[in-house]
Amino acid sequence: MQTGTVSIGVGTALSLLSWMMLLIFWTGSYFARMEGLQTFLLPMAFVSVLLAEALPLPERVYAVNDVAFLLHMVVSLLAYSLFAIGALVAVLMLVQETALHERKPDRISRQLPPLLVMENLMFQTLGTGFLLLTASLVSGVLFSEEVFGKPAVFNHKTVFAVTSWLVFGALLVGRHYRGWRGRLAIRWTLGGFALLLLAYIGTKGVMQFILH
Repeated sequence: MQTGTVSIGVGTALSLLSWMMLLIFWTGSYFARMEGLQTFLLPMAFVSVLLAEALPLPERVYAVNDVAFLLHMVVSLLAYSLFAIGALVAVLMLVQETALHERKPDRISRQLPPLLVMENLMFQTLGTGFLLLTASLVSGVLFSEEVFGKPAVFNHKTVFAVTSWLVFGALLVGRHYRGWRGRLAIRWTLGGFALLLLAYIGTKGVMQFILH
């Protein structure tokens, strides 16, 4: 790898994402109730570090002194990390709801904050993540040549990213005007995050391991 450059593969991306999620969790725990999430975040971070070491790096490199690229990368990682935390909270909410309906609280649900607190936390992370994803998409399209060294192209990555943005936008509008919550909000959250994973991690995996 050239001096002053960085190569970002699937393992590296997952490691950066996990590190950012832990940073957000550590910072956010001073302002909101987030206990219980570390039970899942720490193993995820450990596995992602192993993947970063095991998986090969792609040949394409980016200049670390490129301010436009660094800003775009940081904003994108923050957005993906917030959505990942929101998706994790949605899964834990599903576990809590199931335990409440069956009247059999398990060890995981007993460690988590109340369901209403979890729901508020999910929408707070989704709202902030939506703003950052908007900034990431706008910068990627309008300043593609400065960020990536080539004009913006309309490809499957763009389709998945924009579709994810639309899903999260519709969820936040539905929450504000129609009071969407519960399993409806959980399904929309997980669906939007799945599209976001396909847009970035999925695309990067295809490009790195299938198309080389």
